[in-house]
Amino acid sequence: MKSMQVNNLSLSFGERRILDDVSFSLSEKSRVALVGANGCGKSTLLKAVTGALESDGIAISITKGARISYLPQSDIVFPDESVYQSAEHGYDRFLPLLEEERRLEDEIGKGLNVERNAFRISELHESLDEEGYYERDRWIGSILMGLGFTQKDFQRSAKEFSGGYQMRLALAKVLLENPDFMFLDEPTNYLDIEALTWLEGYLKTYKGGLVVVSHDQDFLDTSVDTVFELFNGRLKEYKGNYSSYLVKREEEIKELEKRRAKQEEEIKDKEEFIERFRYKATKARQVQSRIKMLEKMDMIEVPGHLKKVHFTFPDAPPSGNDVVIVENLKKRYGDNVIYDGLSFIVNKGERLAVTGRNGSGKSTLLRIIAKADDDYEGTMRLGANVKPGYFDQEAEKTLDESRTVLEEVESITDTKDLPKVRNMLGAFLFSDDDVLKKCSVLSGGEKSRLALLKILMHPHNLLILDEPTNHLDINTKEMLLEALSKYQGTVIFVSHDKHFISHLATRIMYVSDEKPEFFSGDWEYFNEKLKEKEEQFQIRKAGKTEKTPSVGKKGHEEMKEERNKRKKLEKELSETEAALEEISEKINRLDEEMSKVEVYSSSEKIRKCVQEKEELEKLQSEKEDEWIKLSELLSEM
Repeated sequence: MKSMQVNNLSLSFGERRILDDVSFSLSEKSRVALVGANGCGKSTLLKAVTGALESDGIAISITKGARISYLPQSDIVFPDESVYQSAEHGYDRFLPLLEEERRLEDEIGKGLNVERNAFRISELHESLDEEGYYERDRWIGSILMGLGFTQKDFQRSAKEFSGGYQMRLALAKVLLENPDFMFLDEPTNYLDIEALTWLEGYLKTYKGGLVVVSHDQDFLDTSVDTVFELFNGRLKEYKGNYSSYLVKREEEIKELEKRRAKQEEEIKDKEEFIERFRYKATKARQVQSRIKMLEKMDMIEVPGHLKKVHFTFPDAPPSGNDVVIVENLKKRYGDNVIYDGLSFIVNKGERLAVTGRNGSGKSTLLRIIAKADDDYEGTMRLGANVKPGYFDQEAEKTLDESRTVLEEVESITDTKDLPKVRNMLGAFLFSDDDVLKKCSVLSGGEKSRLALLKILMHPHNLLILDEPTNHLDINTKEMLLEALSKYQGTVIFVSHDKHFISHLATRIMYVSDEKPEFFSGDWEYFNEKLKEKEEQFQIRKAGKTEKTPSVGKKGHEEMKEERNKRKKLEKELSETEAALEEISEKINRLDEEMSKVEVYSSSEKIRKCVQEKEELEKLQSEKEDEWIKLSELLSEM
């Protein structure tokens, strides 16, 4: 089994210590999420480990021949070549073998070492075949299409595509490299829900070690079984997926907060003593003693990315029951028909999630509902007394760049809500002196977060939100999710975040290259349908006519029954595996017992042990048969 050990990784920027003697180990079975507050050094750690950034000190021990691949979060630059050629660089690891093959063929052509060279060429062919080199066309096509490219895109220049699709292409190249250890920095940032579903499935079959940074909680729960938390430059390991980590960490945080409160009381007492007796000569020694104690005190810190912040919306003004009415909507861009006869109603209090493949018209629909686009046929009208608030992906253009962050939010906040503005800015990742920055110097992500906060602080009874979670960390997403769940108004939102959709939507509108479909808020049912649609879409893109077995022909209740059966089988399988492990441990303990002199020298003791072992081995055989049967049933389902 291939392994990787990182020791004593340290890195500083000026006087700031980013990484402080970080150590960890990985195997080819590792599935790790790297988490921590924004700016804590997660990307820096990945760069240092993969050699993309020089560190102050690091010792890496890795199995000979093991390969590492790294996907950065940004700054991808492609040469002037096609999408296919860019992806094919994932097979550059075979170039030395191909060069050797060409050299040997030249020698054979000259009559040199014919027999030996022919044998070596045969070895090279066998090696290339085993590694899948001769099937690269199929793999390149499969991965590119899984990430949202069409066959027509393969011969287009990589430079023609948007930054989001260039990041997808970079991810495709990393996957095609099929490394032993893969480090992915925010791989889900630019993926639509179909590409994200495909990537989750792909990573389940990936055989190497994985370390991933992501703000998508559902993706992490699906893809990892260990969490590394980076806090104050140190790394701490938690076993389990992200949700499991949150539960364990919440218990630790509660204890930390108790200790912090106690420490603050202690500091307050000492400071009061110092202030009271600072100028009394008889107390000078005690005063100095307390000053030194305060100076030496290690302050207890609570990780900022896990601090619970609560946010409530301003009261939503009353509105009629029919909030949005769309009738026979037709929208096209030139020859490209986006909607043709779309009709639906959104009722008061509903939370409609609009999701689907990129470019299918989700943002266009929200612009029409927000009255930011009136170039369409049909009817779109808002109900009585509806007051909409609209957040789009270019909402940062609404900011007054001459104002500070604090001034910008205060400009639209009701007087009664002014005291909580700084807390809300902190929740949206603007802390300390950040609130005094001019809007003109903010990054694109910071401007987007600020624009979203402005909309949420203003009283509306209809929120129209286009990708509201794009630049938020997991904790801020959770805060927004909690606030929207309690919000009394109506919400229409576009999102590819499965966790956000599954916990908020009361109805889901799926937009694709076919007619839009509506689903109830049953996420599991929708997810099953989504997987089926993705399979059919891949077949259509590949130009095939055969159909895969259709989940969609089954009714909702039938699918729920199947899910329940599958969950029951999974539980039985898990219980059987646990029983087998327990039996194996008992047999091992018996073997150890039987190797002791006082046991094997006693005929009675050894006979008893042998009899017990035979019974355990019989039970082990029965449980193994049971495990095989359950596995087969689960596989068939």
